[in-house]
Amino acid sequence: MFTFFTKGALLIGFITSTIAVQAQQTVLDDYIQQAFNSNKGLKEQHMQLDKALYALKEAKSLFGPDVTFLASYIKSQGGRTIDLPLGDLLNPVYGSLNQLTGSHFPMLANQNFQLNPDNFLDAKVRTSMPLINAEIYYNQQIKKEQISQQQAAENVYKRQLVQDVKTAYYQYYQSVQAVAIYNSALGLINENIRINESMVRNGIRNNTALYRSKTEKEKTDAAINQAENVRENAKAYFNFLLNRNLGDSITLDSTLLSQPASGALAYGDINNREELQQYKHAISAYELNTKLQRAYIIPKLSTFLDLGSQGAPTKFDNTTRYYMFGFNLEWNLFTFHKSKYRIRQAETNVAAINIAASQTQDQLQLQLQQARNNYATAIRNFSAAKTQLDFAERYYRDQLKVYKEGQLLYLELLDAQNQLTQARLQTAVTQAGVQTAFAAVERAQASYNIDINK
Repeated sequence: MFTFFTKGALLIGFITSTIAVQAQQTVLDDYIQQAFNSNKGLKEQHMQLDKALYALKEAKSLFGPDVTFLASYIKSQGGRTIDLPLGDLLNPVYGSLNQLTGSHFPMLANQNFQLNPDNFLDAKVRTSMPLINAEIYYNQQIKKEQISQQQAAENVYKRQLVQDVKTAYYQYYQSVQAVAIYNSALGLINENIRINESMVRNGIRNNTALYRSKTEKEKTDAAINQAENVRENAKAYFNFLLNRNLGDSITLDSTLLSQPASGALAYGDINNREELQQYKHAISAYELNTKLQRAYIIPKLSTFLDLGSQGAPTKFDNTTRYYMFGFNLEWNLFTFHKSKYRIRQAETNVAAINIAASQTQDQLQLQLQQARNNYATAIRNFSAAKTQLDFAERYYRDQLKVYKEGQLLYLELLDAQNQLTQARLQTAVTQAGVQTAFAAVERAQASYNIDINK
């Protein structure tokens, strides 16, 4: 595909309109969407979001009724007893009645009863439900903020993934160009070898230039091997981000190297950064926690209903069945300053998170400014590299013409050839640098649409 890397193949015209550039982004956008669908790190972030959603559902369910089956069976012997002196109390009376009336009242024995229940089953279904509970309410509100915070965290990961995919794509493109450039240089060297061999045969040159050109060929072969290794590593990293086989092929679109329209970059800001949204919801959660700690004074009220049976396990009738309905009230009147200190801790957390949010905002603003500066520098470097490449190509053509006429040393031609190769490599590097710098600005101001094709 890349046999000779010419200036026309390397330098994509920077006159494409903004609409055309956006239309040409489909290849890279498709890769980004693949990363959204398959990247393992992003899947982990989504699992954290699912976990937060389940935590919210759990918090909501705390206001619902709980139905519990409770049962206990007791078999006992010994222990404390209670004595009832029925014989001592009633037998004298019965004896007197028997003498006076001729009756036959039986004599009673004193009774002894075990206090521990024996062969006793208590089984019931308890239904309970909170009516007033500030702790449950604020816990539910905190879980909502944590969901929003995790959603922002997932979007933060997405934006970083976009930048990583774009950077890896352009680095791979650059490595492909480097291989093509060295192959082009090898073609020039082979041509020089052919010319030198012809000059040696015709007695115009000695073998020195031929030996040097062959040595240069070996050096270029080694450079090609190194460039191919860099290309394969870049391919593997790109496929790693997309969770694909590391050796999968990558579609290259030369139009993606067109310079992005920079007009929108001057007006972007950090207001769309999800990191700030994370802090916003974190602050809200800490403020709700402060309210939760202050709500200790609010009483807790709940209700319950028991339906059950008490008695022998084999007996279940009107004498064993029962129901019990009631309310439970819990009101903290004095906690010996424990609640006050908890409130102070919560207020300190709010103050600390506000300071962290302010510091992060300053850091993001600095990041955006640096990214813009780097982008402007990348554009200037690319422009200088194009100019240098133009001069290097002219210089090489002139030197080659003079060398063929036998009026130039081979070392001078070789110097011109190396300058041309380095100029092409520098142009490829700075061209990719423009794109990676643009991706950094895009990341710094959160301007890429991460919901594309969602």
